[in-house]
Amino acid sequence: MRVLDRYIGISVILSILITLVILVVLVGFVTLMDELGAVGSGDYSTGDAFYYVLLILPRRAYEVFPMAVLLGSLVGLGGLANHSELIAMRAAGVSLARIIGSVLKSGMVAMLVVLLIGEAIAPNTEQYAERMRASKMSQQITLKSEYGFWARDGASFVNIRQILPGSQLKDIYIYEFSEERELLVSSHAAFAQYQDEKWSLRDIEQTRFLADRVESRHLDEATWDSLLNPNILNVVVVRPTMLPVWGLYQYIDFMHENGQEATTYEVAFWSKVIMPLVTLVMVFLAVPFVFGVLRSVGIGQRIFAGSLLGLAFFLLNKVLGHMAVVYSLNPLFAAAVPGLVFLAIGFWFVRRIH
Repeated sequence: MRVLDRYIGISVILSILITLVILVVLVGFVTLMDELGAVGSGDYSTGDAFYYVLLILPRRAYEVFPMAVLLGSLVGLGGLANHSELIAMRAAGVSLARIIGSVLKSGMVAMLVVLLIGEAIAPNTEQYAERMRASKMSQQITLKSEYGFWARDGASFVNIRQILPGSQLKDIYIYEFSEERELLVSSHAAFAQYQDEKWSLRDIEQTRFLADRVESRHLDEATWDSLLNPNILNVVVVRPTMLPVWGLYQYIDFMHENGQEATTYEVAFWSKVIMPLVTLVMVFLAVPFVFGVLRSVGIGQRIFAGSLLGLAFFLLNKVLGHMAVVYSLNPLFAAAVPGLVFLAIGFWFVRRIH
């Protein structure tokens, strides 16, 4: 049985990897064509566009992984079916449940791969890619550290301790320097809101360093003209789907403590938690399809059927995620339903085969 597990596993895993590479290349090519339109903004060059797309490919791989697993499993098992190897296994007394078990072991390997991509690789490369792109296009120097977000804004340096959703900032320090690098003004604002292409600061404590004295004053409100904009700051607030699970959990807890709505992040959190199980569901779903409705068809028809199923899963997942945000649905329910639906379809086909 170990030989059987290894034989089925190699066939399925190789097919999944090949399918994943093909999908990532296709998606990457489309992304590159779109990204080339931004070349020429600031110092952003064609080489930078290629580098940016290369860095975000792990995120693209994570997004298409369920479809790649389903297509790869259908192709791998379909190849065994076309050569009558699955029939020979059944004739030798190997049960359908035993074959499913062998396929699911391959799914465990795929599950580890998606965990590695989603938790260790994609978040880091995504953040670096977005910072590089923003820095090249805006010609600004930015830094994310344990003390918040640092940016150079002309002759000033800005430190933002908290970046909130909705183009809002909290706990902002602004240090203005002269051409001789002497500190002229130090300001601290408790809150900032981006409106009409400028920042409105509130509750400001300002200190001016003059040649012979230091002056301090308090302002209730002031306007801050800055090159920084919400698009630049979104580099720090990475897409919820690309934050690691622990990072999402911490941020959700922070938002709850501050009385803020966190449904978008909760949906992303549960989607990432469930993603490994979704991978297993996709591998499981391929078995009854190959033994059932796709038993005697060619590889092209299997790929077409798998593409439709993968697209249906993708759309259902997106629709329920948006519905959870708009209609305040339970985030766990919204994240789990697509996987449960496809798992039910798989069990239904297994029963029909029996």
